[in-house]
Amino acid sequence: MSSGSDPAPQPVAALLLEVEGMKCGGCVRAVEQRLLAQPGVHQASVSLLNRTAWVGLDPALPATAEADPADGLIQALAAMGYAAHRRDDQSANTPADRLKRHSWWQQWRQLMVALLLVLVSAAGHLAEMGQLPLPWLAEIRVHALVATLALALPGRPILVRGLRSALAGAPGMDTLVGLGMGSAYAASLVALIWPSVGWQCFFNEPVMLLGFVLLGRFLEERARFRTGRALQELARLQPDEALLLVGEGAEAVTRPVRVGALRPGDRLRLLPGDRVPVDSRVLEGGSSLDVSSLTGEPLPIEVAAGAELAAGSLNLQAPLVLQVLRPGSESAVARIIALVEQAQSRKGPIQGLTDRVAGRFSVAVILLALATLLFWWLWGAELWPQVLAAAPSSHAHGGHQSLGTGAETPFVLGLQLSIAVLVVACPCALGLATPAAITVGTGRAAKAGILFRGGDVVEAAAGLKGVMFDKTGTLSVGRPSLTAISVADPTLGQNVLVQWAASLEADTRHPLAHALLQRAQELELPLLPVHGCRTVAGAGLEGELEGVGACRLGRPRWLESNGVVLPPLQHAWLQEQESSGATVVGLAIHDQAGARLLGLLAINDQLRPDAAVALQQLQAMGLHLAVLSGDREGPVQRLGRELGLRPDQLAWELLPQQKLERLQQARHAGAVAMVGDGINDAPALAAADLGIAVGTGTQIAMDTADLVVLGDQLTAIPQALRLARRTMAKVRQNLAWAFGYNLLVLPLAAGVLLPGFGVLLSPPLAALLMALSSITVVVNALLLGRDD
Repeated sequence: MSSGSDPAPQPVAALLLEVEGMKCGGCVRAVEQRLLAQPGVHQASVSLLNRTAWVGLDPALPATAEADPADGLIQALAAMGYAAHRRDDQSANTPADRLKRHSWWQQWRQLMVALLLVLVSAAGHLAEMGQLPLPWLAEIRVHALVATLALALPGRPILVRGLRSALAGAPGMDTLVGLGMGSAYAASLVALIWPSVGWQCFFNEPVMLLGFVLLGRFLEERARFRTGRALQELARLQPDEALLLVGEGAEAVTRPVRVGALRPGDRLRLLPGDRVPVDSRVLEGGSSLDVSSLTGEPLPIEVAAGAELAAGSLNLQAPLVLQVLRPGSESAVARIIALVEQAQSRKGPIQGLTDRVAGRFSVAVILLALATLLFWWLWGAELWPQVLAAAPSSHAHGGHQSLGTGAETPFVLGLQLSIAVLVVACPCALGLATPAAITVGTGRAAKAGILFRGGDVVEAAAGLKGVMFDKTGTLSVGRPSLTAISVADPTLGQNVLVQWAASLEADTRHPLAHALLQRAQELELPLLPVHGCRTVAGAGLEGELEGVGACRLGRPRWLESNGVVLPPLQHAWLQEQESSGATVVGLAIHDQAGARLLGLLAINDQLRPDAAVALQQLQAMGLHLAVLSGDREGPVQRLGRELGLRPDQLAWELLPQQKLERLQQARHAGAVAMVGDGINDAPALAAADLGIAVGTGTQIAMDTADLVVLGDQLTAIPQALRLARRTMAKVRQNLAWAFGYNLLVLPLAAGVLLPGFGVLLSPPLAALLMALSSITVVVNALLLGRDD
């Protein structure tokens, strides 16, 4: 905590980079360390799944118009072999442009070339066995040519990236695969050129290895792409074109323009069935809009002239004329997408730990492969001579063999097993275990109108022990409404009482006036003219109602001081309403017969319709609940009774500092969330383990919160916490699989079962297992979207 004299902390300037070439957690760790080593970088968070790097820049550094801070970062990553560019380039902000940046064609081309070479290599084996009448395919030089083409064409990017990352001191998945392919190719080349060394040639192994690796990566990339489908659906809410109104009045015509070209003040025509292209204000017309894609609210909303519309809302009924408020890059949809992308880049503690392990994993695997080679070359074959296969009579030394069919010399056996160790190890699964689940979880939450601000927020939400609520505007609607009426004059009905009271309040700005005017509007009651209306501060108002006479509307005590007598029935009703926390106003008339009471009206802040259901669901999840309110005791006690809360779960008349103190006390029992919507809630939202803001709240509350619920559905809070728990369950499942897979297959690849059981893991099979392990964690994360 800083002292009161310290300057307020400045916000960290941020940029988002897309980084190509990352294949495993070691790559993630290397990229993060390189970014953090650059001057001016305050924070760096890299996502393997999305291929993005969120970089927080030090705001104290002077900024110049000539130098883009991203340029130095891009150059630093390029030196390591990672191509990067800015995500927030406006020229590439549309969904179509984003899809173009996926290198599907390049990956597909590499895969097809590799598989074609695999087929040629397999045909060579069949010809060697006499199954194909093409003896030239059995020539060892043909196999050498195929392997050379495989490494020089589709395998070249892997070899280059692996070498660069190794030289940078951060070996990754490409380094392991490159070492495996390169060592098999080099040993075969030596055996071909110098047959006297007595080694077999196995040129087919790098070819088969490359084919399986590229096939696995292609399938993995397709699965990864599906994890971002929720974000793509959000992006599609903002259309690429809009109808711009040109001209005035009857001469105005529409012209289609790109959304990116719109500027504040432009006028648009929105037809039924179209989505609002940018945040706008209605100038003409009225219609119903579907906002379920943004807030999760299932019912359409009615809009008229003056209403502000969020980009992505669907027009259901009638055409509208709109005025642009903000450009497309600053629209509601763009802000939601930016929040989700930031959330998918920010890491929780469990992911940070996994990345650190994965960063050292590649080095450990290289050392294990080297130890495997030395052991079986120098000692293993002597201890267990039976592991060496007798050389087939049809193959002389220097002939072509498969690493999976047996080894004739200790060196070849050690090389075979070390290559299997290099290839079967999978830091990819470790690196993908957490971000795959986080991406699917946050994407699904965004579709439901729930915005997590980071993977750390998801982890915090899953570990909550209690939830604290503010009252006004959070559990209650936050707007006064007319809740009860007591008529004292039997000749009048309730509607007449509302009409006369609303007419007196028509020209005032008192908060209670809104409740009366809203009820009159709902009942379609016309307001009567009022003459000589005068407000009495802190008491009420008085005026001459046309056709009725002189009336007073205000506090019952004020009316009594002016000669109005409350009948016993109304006096008891008044006490009952005030004890429940309602504010009661009385309407009295002053005529020749004197002053007499016409009726009493109770105005209260009503409970949200789904508040009770939301709290029941939270309690069913085993969470401790409490209400921290600055309101009076009566309304808070009434709310507690309606929600079924015990008195010890309620606190009232709290100042912001007192809310903080209560929050700190509650944190002794475990992690606590705070749900609020107002300016006075901002300190508690920031201090809680998890700050939750409802979308109808103030901007400062939404900016301070870790979890934002769009719309006004409180049931979205238990939905968000359940989703966070399921997401972290998937993370734990993925991590258990990733660690368990490596703990199981690495000893197997190193030949632990070879002496006793003759079980040998060939490099092609190792490559297939490695690919399947990565695909498994991504597919398991995708299952999160199907959980109910």
